[in-house]
Amino acid sequence: MAKPKAEFPPVEAIRALADAEGRLALRVTPGARSESVELGQGVLLMKVRTKPEDGKANDAVLELLAKALGIATSRLRLLRGRTGRDKLVQLG
Repeated sequence: MAKPKAEFPPVEAIRALADAEGRLALRVTPGARSESVELGQGVLLMKVRTKPEDGKANDAVLELLAKALGIATSRLRLLRGRTGRDKLVQLG
């Protein structure tokens, strides 16, 4: 059974949250029941199913963000927040 396609905000709306240097602030909820990407106040709210162990949740966040932006995961770089819920990602 195919899993339902996640609904994402428009790419332009996600990119509009990034600063002049292309850095995007994220607020992540790991271990969530479902995955989602939502627009918050100056921050992108993301939920991933993956538990935060050995950096797996960070990988899941980058994969979901890349999918939402329609770009390769390799074009994203986690700048800050490896062990916290608040993260800063460089968009490529």
